[in-house]
Amino acid sequence: MEPVNPFRDRAAGDASGVGDGAPTAGGDTERDRLTALLRSVAKGDDAAFATVYDETAARVHGLVLRVLRNPAQAEEVTQEVYLEVWRQASRFDPGRGSPFAWLMTMAHRRAVDRVRSSQSASTRDETWEARTRDVEFDSTAEKAAARLDAQRVRTALDELTSAQREAVSLAYLGGYTHREVASLLDLPLGTAKTRIRDGLIRLRDQLGVTS
Repeated sequence: MEPVNPFRDRAAGDASGVGDGAPTAGGDTERDRLTALLRSVAKGDDAAFATVYDETAARVHGLVLRVLRNPAQAEEVTQEVYLEVWRQASRFDPGRGSPFAWLMTMAHRRAVDRVRSSQSASTRDETWEARTRDVEFDSTAEKAAARLDAQRVRTALDELTSAQREAVSLAYLGGYTHREVASLLDLPLGTAKTRIRDGLIRLRDQLGVTS
């Protein structure tokens, strides 16, 4: 029998696909509570899933929207994130990070995947257009250079540690302040700043940028 999908009912009751419940402040108590809820979700507890959704969806959707800048796509990706939470909750390991960091990492990965998919579709369209009409050389060169730079940045990001990549992505792809990154990752502000600084230094070195 196919497992129940409680997100379908949650989404049906909320036209925005985001939910109105505001997440509570971080901290050990909240971290432990969300961890316990995810363990219940892993066992098929749809009430626990509803609580996780209501308390975290607004901020997950906010991150996705910052990356995609497209409300309709952001709603779709947010739904995909929570479907993944429902199916993969058993894979959450509290020893590797906080529940909210796990959610935000998942959301960022999904959003970036959607951007890459859209870029691939756009590239196919541009290739077809280039073959069917004359294009000025300068315009073609500009687009090629922009794609090359984007690929170099993605490759360089992959060389960072997971902690650095998570912090840098939230700060510079998600658009969050250092304080917001610290809150999202359930970290002291100083630790978040250090991860962002070290990640940027390593990213600069990977890209061969000199100060």
